[in-house]
Amino acid sequence: MSEPAAPALVAEDLTKTFAKNHAVRGVSFSIARGELFGLVGPDGAGKTTTLRMLSGLVRPTSGSVRVLGIDPFGRGAEKVRDALGLVPQEHSLYGDLSIEENLDFFRSLYGLSASDYASRRARLLDITRLGPFLGRRASQLSGGMYKKLALSCALLHQPEVLLLDEPTNGVDPVSRRELWELVYEFVAQGMCVVVSTPYMDEASRCHRVALVHGGRVLREGTPAALVHGFPGSAAEITGGDREALHALVATLPEIVAASPAGAKLRVVIAPGAEGAVAARIGALGAQLVPSPPDFEDLFLYEIAAATHAEVKAA
Repeated sequence: MSEPAAPALVAEDLTKTFAKNHAVRGVSFSIARGELFGLVGPDGAGKTTTLRMLSGLVRPTSGSVRVLGIDPFGRGAEKVRDALGLVPQEHSLYGDLSIEENLDFFRSLYGLSASDYASRRARLLDITRLGPFLGRRASQLSGGMYKKLALSCALLHQPEVLLLDEPTNGVDPVSRRELWELVYEFVAQGMCVVVSTPYMDEASRCHRVALVHGGRVLREGTPAALVHGFPGSAAEITGGDREALHALVATLPEIVAASPAGAKLRVVIAPGAEGAVAARIGALGAQLVPSPPDFEDLFLYEIAAATHAEVKAA
């Protein structure tokens, strides 16, 4: 029997502290080749700092990183740079350069031969459909086109590991779908891709995800398994006086989270508290209608549980 392939990317107990700010607290995971792994969480959760440590841009306060078995902060740093592609959240291209000029700049940065560059450039322009806009400056591109160009520049050297920091932030729905289609194509070819996102609906697009909050991983696993193991329940409140219901829901400790859903109010309820909640809202002429939980329900529940634990510990 052949041994399992070594993971493409490993993080072990990663911690990063900036002065008194604990940005990342003991993050660990292992990602295989051909796997799409998501770091899912709100702004300030530590996703960007984690990606920067994985890429070798920021040295961990403690813990370790291995990219294809190599320490990006050790003697193999150059090999890691050759094997890794990074698309940061912030603008990273030269705005006064055209699409063509940005691609050519990264060609020289990676030291690509003329023949390799020509074939890779042609393929990337084809799949991103940026070919007709080669003379347009990066500063004049739409959000979606800019992200496609940044992705193309990061892929010119054909990395084995690709890190994407909130690639769909500020991107229109059509371009957002196209960017995900590109990611799927690269993963199907065996690339290890790590994507950070604050959008809960994007979690279901990943093979595995880590729910990140306050610099910690709250849960890790496949999206389906995580939702299946959701310990609470989800429901929609219908009928009754909307203003009175909002006021009541805000006072009920059994309700972990609440958000408008059209004319209804969607709530996440603590385990075993459905009956108590139904009785309280029933007194206001409303009904509690059970609803299958989704990834956002799970994440809101986990954040509430983590926050409660932190307050109790303090």
